[in-house]
Amino acid sequence: MKNLFKWMRILFFLILFIVSYQFITAYMKENAILKEVIGRLEADSRVAQVLVTEVRFDEESKKILTTIKFLEFDTQGKPLEPKYFTFSGNIIQFQSLVIRFDDIKIRQGDKLRGKSAYLFMNAFMLDGKNTQVFEITKANEVPSGYKTEKGHSLFEKKLWQDFWQYALNPDTAKKMGIKNAQIEAPGTIFIPGTLYTIKIEHDGGLRIDAEPLPQILKGERIE
Repeated sequence: MKNLFKWMRILFFLILFIVSYQFITAYMKENAILKEVIGRLEADSRVAQVLVTEVRFDEESKKILTTIKFLEFDTQGKPLEPKYFTFSGNIIQFQSLVIRFDDIKIRQGDKLRGKSAYLFMNAFMLDGKNTQVFEITKANEVPSGYKTEKGHSLFEKKLWQDFWQYALNPDTAKKMGIKNAQIEAPGTIFIPGTLYTIKIEHDGGLRIDAEPLPQILKGERIE
């Protein structure tokens, strides 16, 4: 009888251990998934960088001209061909189309809809009748940053071709898993000695972060 009781106790603690282990394992797995979901929602990706390469006084217009280097990155983080724009001022904006997808797509890390999509249309500076606008992406063209994603090109092309339908027709947007589509124009004042990074928030829009250039680059002529 004592042996039976002993084995029953051993069996009880063994079952308790197994149940506890399964519970702890499940909890840790759920916690890891939750952290990953939160990470996706809070994450952002670098999509472009901007640098002032030259500031000079123009004798003819009597204005200070600011030249910026606009370097966009593809979806793999590789730099594309840089573009240079010269403005008669330094408060510059980037007109962009931004498509936000449903949060569930971001939480799941959907391959095509796992973060907001963007398209840089123009770089511009408002100055009344002297407003300056430089084209970055041609109308109805797949954004340069997405062109390397071979399997995504048709999906991306449809996104931008039907952009206004998604912006104005909620039913059409919902079928594509789109929360909303709108124009954004993040901008700031651009000065030498500062590196500007444009980021896309996975569950939001575009923003510009600024930081001083590394000390090693200060005083060097940037080509």
